[in-house]
Amino acid sequence: MLQTVHGGAAARPFTTHMNAFDIDLYLRIAPELFLKRCLVGGIDRVFEINRDFRNEGVDATHAPEFTMLEAYQAYGTYDTIGALTKELIQKAAVDAFGSTKVTLLNGEEYDFGGEWKQITMYGSLSEALGEEITPETSVEHLGAIADKLGVERDEVENHGKLVEHLWEHFYEDKLYEPTFVRDFPVETSPLVKGHRTKPGMVEKWDLYVRGFELATGYSELNDPVVQRERFVAQAKDALAGDVEAMDIDEDFIEALGVGMPPAGGMGMGIDRLLIALTGATIRETITFPLVKPLR
Repeated sequence: MLQTVHGGAAARPFTTHMNAFDIDLYLRIAPELFLKRCLVGGIDRVFEINRDFRNEGVDATHAPEFTMLEAYQAYGTYDTIGALTKELIQKAAVDAFGSTKVTLLNGEEYDFGGEWKQITMYGSLSEALGEEITPETSVEHLGAIADKLGVERDEVENHGKLVEHLWEHFYEDKLYEPTFVRDFPVETSPLVKGHRTKPGMVEKWDLYVRGFELATGYSELNDPVVQRERFVAQAKDALAGDVEAMDIDEDFIEALGVGMPPAGGMGMGIDRLLIALTGATIRETITFPLVKPLR
């Protein structure tokens, strides 16, 4: 749970200090970089269900402490891990409710069965804007579009962040049926393998159900040289003020140098899975949720 370097996801960590070693430590935001070390060590399939911590906002689908499932399969891709994620969610629905069609707390029915929709981030954004957006679209042009639409911009921004913010403006809370959103900008996905046919993109999907993100999956980056370049770019963002940027994890880069097989990986909040299956809020899925004191 305590880590000397925070990484594995773009999020603001909780920090603490260990008196015995006189060092600062972080509550983990994700187990990814350690589970990938298991792949390096020869464990072809590995998963963990455990607690993660992120020092961020609180709402109906976000809590600072939550339960996460992460799973990795050697020689997989974001396609194979997407199929596994779909199978897992559908089986959870059948085991809990007897069917892929569940009844939410408000009495509404929701169906996890059948084939799930797939869209691409750049393709769907281009459709919404009525103009083609590609990895070559300039930051200046994307920023002008964001300003025109009143989209909030980050203090530290790049092409990828602007593309994602614009996409969220149009789609994030509107994808009701199960939908895989595929092929993300490289700038916002430092741990993901570059797309095999689309330069400037990575092989990543986010799964949306009922208007919120339920899971994410990648083809995992296993090239230590490219990983260092990605970490260095993140470090520059951190120096510029990006509190969610990852640190350079030298031990992880060294592990990749030993050799990690190609792999697919996924992460899914267990609390969010309960939200998806029941219609509850995240506070209702956690036995003892953290709440703001009355005084």
